[in-house]
Amino acid sequence: MLSRYTMPAVPAHERPGQTKMRVSMDTPIRSNQALLEQLKHGLKPDYLMFWGHQPTRDGRISQSCFSQWFDAGLELDGIQYPSAEHFMMAGKALLFGDQETHGRILKAVTPADVKQLGREVRGFDDARWTEARLDIVVQGNLAKFSQHQALGEYLLSTGDQVLVEASPVDRIWGIGLAAEDARASRPEQWRGLNLLGYALMEVRDRLRIG
Repeated sequence: MLSRYTMPAVPAHERPGQTKMRVSMDTPIRSNQALLEQLKHGLKPDYLMFWGHQPTRDGRISQSCFSQWFDAGLELDGIQYPSAEHFMMAGKALLFGDQETHGRILKAVTPADVKQLGREVRGFDDARWTEARLDIVVQGNLAKFSQHQALGEYLLSTGDQVLVEASPVDRIWGIGLAAEDARASRPEQWRGLNLLGYALMEVRDRLRIG
């Protein structure tokens, strides 16, 4: 798949990879609990907050590319997905054997439509979804950031920053707080799991390995 995205030069002071202190990559952070454990040992990571999927007016890549709703399609096993949200919800439907909803998801135009269809998956079991959801999102985003070189380069440019979906309305994929909230830089006060942030950090590690 050819990407339509390019990586315009970004001034050094705006580059997301400029960190104050790196998190040890010997102990990958994949949960709030793991992050809090790192903090207990004295590490002071730099946080990169993101939320929203709208591209910048000047076309430069920004943190909006981290959103599941960002307009960057991907292909896996010969199937085209218009967004990472499409891939996640299609994976959800397949997990529970709902072929009809899976087909409707693939035909859906907007991520908002896809999100609603995801709520209609038949045979849904919360425990099974909780176990599988993170791996599905990692798989989709690995394809997304691998197939769009500029997006992958942008993700890698974040260095070892802790990626935080500062969504005040999402307590699963985000932290349940806005970036402007003072608690957003205090993980012990987060109101959500930040699963999307950790999924993207996993993807970043895999891109480094190649």
